[in-house]
Formats: sequence, C-alpha cells, structure tokens
Amino acid sequence: MNAEVAKRYFLEYIEIERGRAVKTIENYDRYLTRYFAQMHIKNVSDVSEQNVRDFRLWLNRQPGTGTDSMKRRTQNYYMIALRAFLKFLRKRDIAAISPEKIELAKLPERQIDLITTAELERLLQAPREAFEKEKDPEKARTYLRDSAILELLFSTGLRVSELCALDADIDLARDELSVRGKGDNVRVVFISPTAKQTVSDYLKARNDMEEALFVDGRPNKLHRIIPRDVQRHLKSYVARAGITSVVTPHTLRHAFATDLLSNGADIRSVQQLLGHASINTTQIYTHITDAHLREIHKKYHRKNRN
Repeated sequence: MNAEVAKRYFLEYIEIERGRAVKTIENYDRYLTRYFAQMHIKNVSDVSEQNVRDFRLWLNRQPGTGTDSMKRRTQNYYMIALRAFLKFLRKRDIAAISPEKIELAKLPERQIDLITTAELERLLQAPREAFEKEKDPEKARTYLRDSAILELLFSTGLRVSELCALDADIDLARDELSVRGKGDNVRVVFISPTAKQTVSDYLKARNDMEEALFVDGRPNKLHRIIPRDVQRHLKSYVARAGITSVVTPHTLRHAFATDLLSNGADIRSVQQLLGHASINTTQIYTHITDAHLREIHKKYHRKNRN
C-alpha cells in the first residue's frame, strides 16, 4: 500500500475516531513525513527495522540546542508517531512490521523548575505593588491583568495554553470552572478566594468588549493573550521580584502541584487536578511525597525498641 495514502488514512483516523487535538495531528504528520522522506519510503512495505534504526541514528546526529544533538525526548516523539502509525496498520490488517519492534529511548528522570515559597510570594506580589504605584489607568489595568494571570495560574495549576483559551464570561460566583485541556479532555479546576478577587478586579477595570478573559496589545487593537505574551510579561515580574532562576508559566503549575502534595494531598487527586492522562506524568513530583515519607519513617520507625 502506498505510504502517503496510508498516512492520510491514519491521520484521519486519529482525528475522527481517536479525537486527537489538531496540534497532535500536525506533529504526527510532520514526524512521519520526515521519516518517509529521509528513508525514501514509498510503500508501507518499505518500513523495516533497519531503516527505522538508520533513521534514529540520523535523528541523533541532528543539531539540537546549541552544539548538542537533538534531545532524546524529541527523538522519541518521532518513534511514538511511527509506532502509532504501525498500530493503525495492524488494526486495518495492512502488512507491516510490528509496532512492538520500536522501542523508545530511555530518558533521564525529568527535572522540574521550582521556586521557593518566598520567591513565589514576591512574584505574586510584584504586579500588585506595580499597580498600587501606577498613576496611568491603562498601565494600571495591565498590572491588574498580570496579577490575575499569576494568581490564576498558581490557584488552578492551568497550563498556559488553557489559561489563554479562557473567555471573559466565566462564572465567578462559583469557586470552580471547567477547562478543556489536552486531547479535548474537560476537567474541573478550583479558584482560590485571592485569585477570584484579582480576576474580578481586572474584569471590572476592563473597558473593551473582547471575548477573551485576558487580552493584550494596544487599546485600539486588542487580541486574545497568547502563551508568548504571558511568558514575556512574567519575565519582567521575575526580575522585579529579584528571582535569578528561570521561571516560566509552567513553573507556577509545578508550584501548584508541589504545594498540594507538601500539604498532604494524594498524588491521584493531583493527577486529576493537573489533567494528566497518566499517573506516570505526575510521578515527577514524587520527591515531595518522598520527603513526607521520610518524616513518617523518622517519626514511627523503631519506636518500640529499647
């Protein structure tokens, strides 16, 4: 069977039957197209263990950040797409190599960016302090917006893309809101009183009719805020707060998760609140629960021995 035709059927399948996000479909298309082109794949039968291995070697020799080679995590994305494609072929009884033949590269334990509690408090305070000192109404409104963004990120653990997709018609009478996350999965997140108040203050100060909850740009040309905007604004508050480590919107998501775990939340609940499809993704926070277990061990172990 022609490889391009099979790929088109596969992409339609993951879009319609599997309900994958548009971005996922675009990525799978790009990964498979690159494999087909590099290994001169014309038909499904051309896919072999040897050329998959050759492709992996080729990927590993591609430049990544700086002088380093392409990251193994990125290389694995190609293999995940190819393995999903091969599973689809088997499901359709189209002869091809077994998807089990493709193994993913072992990755080092994922490191997460964290900031201290004191740094977090200074960061959340930075736009508030700027607002209190600002005399210009337009700039003051910007500081209100940014305060609401930071408080909402930390209160809910939202991904920055999920935050940017929120509309201004959210019901602040409730302490929760529904969010559509990865894979179009809907989950409920909860808003702290502080976050609710800052969002309310920002909405009251708004004088536009834009649909988005958070907007950016000049007054005569507003647009829905995008993740790059959030990162750019956040960077300025990181500097104001005197934080020297790298802080991204995802750092606040990490802070949300570690705050819950360090205060006794179970990891399954945190998984649901973060919208992780697999508990394995949430396991990056086990260092928090490990610290708790260390205290349990110290408190209760060998207490009855002389």
